[in-house]
Amino acid sequence: MKKAILARKLGMTQVFTENGTVIPVTVLEAGPCKVVQKKSVEKDGYAAVQVGFGHIRQNLLNKPKAGHLAAHLGKDAAPLRVLKEFRLEDCDQYEVGAEIKADTFVEGERVDISGTSKGKGFQGAIKRHGQSKGPMTHGSKYHRGLGAHGSMIGKVRKGKKAPGQMGNETVTVQNLEVIRTDAEKNIILVRGAVPGIRGSLVVVKNTCKQ
Repeated sequence: MKKAILARKLGMTQVFTENGTVIPVTVLEAGPCKVVQKKSVEKDGYAAVQVGFGHIRQNLLNKPKAGHLAAHLGKDAAPLRVLKEFRLEDCDQYEVGAEIKADTFVEGERVDISGTSKGKGFQGAIKRHGQSKGPMTHGSKYHRGLGAHGSMIGKVRKGKKAPGQMGNETVTVQNLEVIRTDAEKNIILVRGAVPGIRGSLVVVKNTCKQ
């Protein structure tokens, strides 16, 4: 069964197993995500569940989003910061207004986590692509340059690894293990690192690697 939830990255820490082994984990504030809308094949052409995550002050909510939330959850519904759709196999079992909590995933389950990587600005080819440096000895005038552009005369081959914007792109880390879940505190501990800075939004889904 496909499952998914929105979460916020809180940071990294470590936990210990019963035999004293240290496990580095990322702490995620997973949900609760409220079901805002259900889409069907008959009406929308595809089946999906739209969920909302995070609270925002009413005066910061724009009118289109406020009208959308009021139409599906009522005028007294709490404003939600983020709305996102998930195409799940069993969308019919979700009801509008229901909550998806951290216990939707269990200990030992494998998940894929997508987030926006840290933006590092404009970087050279050595840092951005891991290319080698030139001779660092006395007399060399080419230390951290790009190097040859290839054999094509008068033009640069498409896809050439060159200096440019590094980071700030969607990254997915696959097949991470869920170490612990806490439904009361809406916490999921995942083994290893997760893309993004502290406080950034991530999407947790079932792994596609079975």
